[in-house]
Amino acid sequence: MIDPDALKTASACRHYAMCKIDYLGTGLCPAAQSIPFAGYYPQGRMDIYKALGAGAIPVTEGLVEIADACTLCGSCDKQCYFVTGLRPLRVMEALKELVDDHRRGGGAVTRVEPDELLRRLRAIVGEDYATNDPAHLTAYAADLCPIAEPGAPRYVILPRTRDEIAAVVRLCRDEGLPYVVRGNGASSMGFALGPGRLVIDTNRMKGLTIDRDRCCAVVEPGVSAFELQREANRHGLRANVAEPAALVCANLMCSGIFSLFGASYGTCASNCVNAEFAGPDGEVFDLNQAEARNLFSFRKEIIPMPAVCTKAWVKLHPTTDGEEGVFVPFGAFDEALAFAEDLNKRQVGFGLGILGTEYTASFLAPTADLARRLREVFPDILGIKYLVLVLADRYGVETVKKAAGGRVIDQRLFRALLLGSPNLGGADVMSILGEVPSGGPVFETLCRPEMLSLVEAVLDPSPRTLARAVPDDLKAFFEGLYERPEMADPVWLNMFRILSSRMGRDKTFVPCIVYAPLDKKDLIAEILDRFKRVADGHGVVNGYGFVMPLDFGQRALIEYDYYFDHTDPVQVDNIRKALFEVAGYIVETGAKVPGVVWIRHLVFQGFSRMEHFLYI
Repeated sequence: MIDPDALKTASACRHYAMCKIDYLGTGLCPAAQSIPFAGYYPQGRMDIYKALGAGAIPVTEGLVEIADACTLCGSCDKQCYFVTGLRPLRVMEALKELVDDHRRGGGAVTRVEPDELLRRLRAIVGEDYATNDPAHLTAYAADLCPIAEPGAPRYVILPRTRDEIAAVVRLCRDEGLPYVVRGNGASSMGFALGPGRLVIDTNRMKGLTIDRDRCCAVVEPGVSAFELQREANRHGLRANVAEPAALVCANLMCSGIFSLFGASYGTCASNCVNAEFAGPDGEVFDLNQAEARNLFSFRKEIIPMPAVCTKAWVKLHPTTDGEEGVFVPFGAFDEALAFAEDLNKRQVGFGLGILGTEYTASFLAPTADLARRLREVFPDILGIKYLVLVLADRYGVETVKKAAGGRVIDQRLFRALLLGSPNLGGADVMSILGEVPSGGPVFETLCRPEMLSLVEAVLDPSPRTLARAVPDDLKAFFEGLYERPEMADPVWLNMFRILSSRMGRDKTFVPCIVYAPLDKKDLIAEILDRFKRVADGHGVVNGYGFVMPLDFGQRALIEYDYYFDHTDPVQVDNIRKALFEVAGYIVETGAKVPGVVWIRHLVFQGFSRMEHFLYI
């Protein structure tokens, strides 16, 4: 029998794949350690339970194996609650109960026989690593892209080597079987879906080597951004990577990695030394071969996938002593933009971006309710509408402080705001900030060095204070987690990006991303305004994301976010209409203005040089 509360949770899964990486030190789901089909992870089980609730799949042998493999260890509750506020353990329990009840009641367990093509796939990748079981297939049947049609693939395979991928690609060519390549399935663009196709899941390809002599990491396509960054960090290095659960090769292939480190390290081909591929005919090549396909080029159009990335040599960058993250608050976007542009022209810092209150509140707050409160506190009480975040060494930090006239939220004040966030906005805080002598915004008082001790005394920043905001059964876990100093360190948090997924805690979000010339301030303002007006016109919840200067202040990456409930057909239809309208506007603008590039045009062109897509 389907549990309605468990079904509601399962249907709300955000598909961020954070349960596939050990980002909190809780350990990975034990069930997925040997055969990492998506269905063995909590995210996959959520999809399976949702499909059972809809009567879309029978109880199969694969489903029984998935249910039995769950140990109910509870790691998924901690991992998922940290970013989304969901508690999936009840879904895991309900799935096991449903299967047990089915068997006790004498229900049939469906055996799905392999066809000839599946046998040939298994001959390449191994008996255990190719399936057509509906339970496994349904874990690959949907993502949260509002304009993509969900649908189960025909087969899923887990190759282990480049040669296996090349052999599978040749088989698909010979048999006319279309295929898609899937990383961790966290796409919001629908590119991981393959209704009726073969899905090539790269999660078994975990090779990762740090090559210090060449200052790069050699990664296979199953390596996540978090795993690469963790290994690089052990060597005193860092990589420019995207969301922690995103697989590095998939990110490079699909859209080119971008993060706040891009302000210094660049984007797309700037992050690669070389890459290896299996082409559409199964031929293997790499980008350093003179006769190789030219994946460095760029066409301002949507193109088919040119090849499967089977390995990448990713640039690594040295870390230095005394690195800090500092935030410079602003009440107006144009002032924040001019400040960030100037810093980027001078190459101050190795990470730089203009954040809005949506990002700031979501990052700080451990719960959705507290984040909603902070979204009001920052602009309405503190006067902070934008924050320029700068990640820099001690020399860069001193430069920023001087440029900002000392008006900064430094690392110590950031820690106080984060660990004391449940008390932020309270009457006690407002009483000590009082009236600003200059008549300016309250943040001017907040940032005064002599106020820091008073702010700390009132906020009482500590892991215990922060844990007050979470449910009782998670308080001890959150206290222990935030005892770790890196959890209040802006540099570490931006390197590993474990807070980014909190952006979709209230609702699923789709980032609208576009590159634009930074010297055209009116155009940037127009783009942001158009994103907002289109969303408002279709009843879509929306908000400013961030802007990152690029290439010595010459270009910028702009993100504006649309939010929707993916379980509500009306909201899905509304955001579809909004996205189509926005896409038309960006394409039309890009045809007129060099340097305006829609992120969708970079799909499968992520290895292109930014000199091509930003300037030509």
